[in-house]
Amino acid sequence: MADKEPVVERHVAEEEGEDSAAAAATGEEEDTGAQVAPIVRLEEVAVTTGEEDEDSLLDMKAKLYRFDKDGNQWKERGTGTVKLLKHKENGKVRLVMRQAKTLKICANHLVISTTKMQEHAGSDKSCVWHAADFADGELKDEMFAIRFGSVENCKKFKDLVDEIAESLAKTEGESEEGSSAAGLLEKLSVSESKPEESSDAGKETETKADATPAE
Repeated sequence: MADKEPVVERHVAEEEGEDSAAAAATGEEEDTGAQVAPIVRLEEVAVTTGEEDEDSLLDMKAKLYRFDKDGNQWKERGTGTVKLLKHKENGKVRLVMRQAKTLKICANHLVISTTKMQEHAGSDKSCVWHAADFADGELKDEMFAIRFGSVENCKKFKDLVDEIAESLAKTEGESEEGSSAAGLLEKLSVSESKPEESSDAGKETETKADATPAE
């Protein structure tokens, strides 16, 4: 009897070892009930894009190119989303485009009255225009070309930019006319007041002349 007991203990140990190996193979972990606190606690951080005070008028996927004057060729600027954003307070509209993966800004400029979109020669899905761009942190005179996935998207983009530019040109024209009219009225009022002053001066001269013989 004493010779058989070690054999039974060996079988039990082997079974326990097999159970541990099976649990490891299936990816199961033994629950010890211990709780491990994180070493670093991460806090939620608010991310700002600079577009919080603007309303989106247009949001489309496109590919942007810029003309390299030194190399006399078009170079790809990035593929991503182009937006037309209108400021909620001053009403100014700017064109912003970010690269899809890095979100790096590849175009950032105002749409002004002289902004003119032109169809790119040989492609009805592309537009070309000039702008004073600030994407690189300094103002640069750039020539851009943008390509959309469809003719419809290109036309929608071009028509909206042209509409904004024409509206600004009309507003500036009315403002100049108003300033000219105000200046003309001011000149007229000054011109009309001068004869009255000279007339009063003449009356004073006549009074003095009449008073002299009486003395």
